[in-house]
Amino acid sequence: MALRVDRLWTDVRLLPLAEPAAGTALVERGALAVRGGRIAWLGPMDDLPAGLRAGETIAGEGRLLSPGLIDAHTHLVFAGDRTEEFERRLAGESYAEIARGGGGILATVRATRAADEAALVAAALPRLDALLAEGVTTVEIKSGYGLEPEAELRQLRAARRLGALRAVSVATSFLGAHAPPPDRERGAWLDWICGEAIPALAASGLADAVDGFHESIAYTEAEIARVFTAARANGLPVKLHADQLADNGGAALAARFGALSADHLEYANAQGVAAMAAAGTVATLLPGAFYCLRERQSPPVAAFRRAGVGMAVATDCNPGTSPLSSLRLAAHMACTFWGLTVAEAWRGVTIEAARALGLGSETGSLEAGKWADLALWDAPSPAALIGWIGPAPLAARVHHGDITP
Repeated sequence: MALRVDRLWTDVRLLPLAEPAAGTALVERGALAVRGGRIAWLGPMDDLPAGLRAGETIAGEGRLLSPGLIDAHTHLVFAGDRTEEFERRLAGESYAEIARGGGGILATVRATRAADEAALVAAALPRLDALLAEGVTTVEIKSGYGLEPEAELRQLRAARRLGALRAVSVATSFLGAHAPPPDRERGAWLDWICGEAIPALAASGLADAVDGFHESIAYTEAEIARVFTAARANGLPVKLHADQLADNGGAALAARFGALSADHLEYANAQGVAAMAAAGTVATLLPGAFYCLRERQSPPVAAFRRAGVGMAVATDCNPGTSPLSSLRLAAHMACTFWGLTVAEAWRGVTIEAARALGLGSETGSLEAGKWADLALWDAPSPAALIGWIGPAPLAARVHHGDITP
């Protein structure tokens, strides 16, 4: 019986990343077939089904074929520039001190509120294109720089527009609980988030998840719990910026609400790690912020490993604390700073990142039935793509089965 497919890649070295125990083991002289945007078959060329017929056959010439990369935590849509904060941190000011003085998040809020949707899209496109040039096929984008109703919605609309303008899957997160607005009463703002924004976003599909920032300079446990209760009541999954600056019990709080991920986690404690393991919450590690803020406290990677907590790695691309648009460099940093193995780093920017977005059944590994989100590399090994700092040796990027420019 004939198996008809749209495209067939032959003579590729497959990096499936489907099973943790397999690490970065390759299927040499492999092939991968795509039908209807999804992977229809993959395996050694010697095992190609006899009746397989392809509309197009592409010779891989021995290149490495991996899942497309996934950046599971970005603040890609914003306006303005905060480069002067780099100099202030060099002079000794802390992130918290800058934030309390009206800088940090609130500086970006002022600029973002003043930008219309077209300006936000135009500013974000070069940042997105930098990620795509590194083989990214899925990106998460948060709001949180509007902190007033229309500006928050404008950020989310801009994020969706980016997904329409480029061949990339965009997952949106509503981060209304990012920082307390400078010009709104805190309780009234939370009333809007919980009573109006979340139900409307759930109904419209404009947001795929609800995020929050749980720190002494942001929102308390009770406030985040209120936001997350509203999110879950409206069928939206949750994520949390947790335990970045201090041990505030954020990891356990995220797990209590079955969060897809808890992110940052430099100060996560043993109870939080255990709670995340029990809840299946992914730890999203953000080495760009760790590096830019010159932090010394490392996330408990060994504890995550022992407990079986999946670890994603993301850029945290933002204008102040992680002006980073290279996911490969983020993976390199996670290995260098925190001791992730190459296999853990690869899973961190593919299948674990997909799980952190609730997309693990759809993308993130090479498996039949998943979206054909792929990256074809001119690289000798998976380790070379993590270990080498510089332009990505990307031969082709494939989104939902289509080869992209």
